[in-house]
Amino acid sequence: MFVNSYPEVPADEGVTRQVLSENSELMVVAFRFQAEGAEGKLHRHIHVQSTYVESGSFRFSINGSEFVVGPGDSFVIPSNAEHGCVCLSPGTLIDTFAPRRDDFL
Repeated sequence: MFVNSYPEVPADEGVTRQVLSENSELMVVAFRFQAEGAEGKLHRHIHVQSTYVESGSFRFSINGSEFVVGPGDSFVIPSNAEHGCVCLSPGTLIDTFAPRRDDFL
């Protein structure tokens, strides 16, 4: 089967997560931030992560360096880098992980 449907689930407070597609090598996930101030708390994982800002604006921290992103911006987070974000205006981040985040299934 090539097309699957995954539920939207709570992530952090004011944030939901929905797997959009996945296989063992790759996963695409939408993170929807519903309010200013909602956070993706600082964390790290072995996966390489690419983030695309579909809408909204966010202040990101990667290994202690901070920057602000908005619609159309994208960047890569290396494996094991400590990272997180704060929502400055509600919106959606599209994250791609390699390999797949099995903890999201």
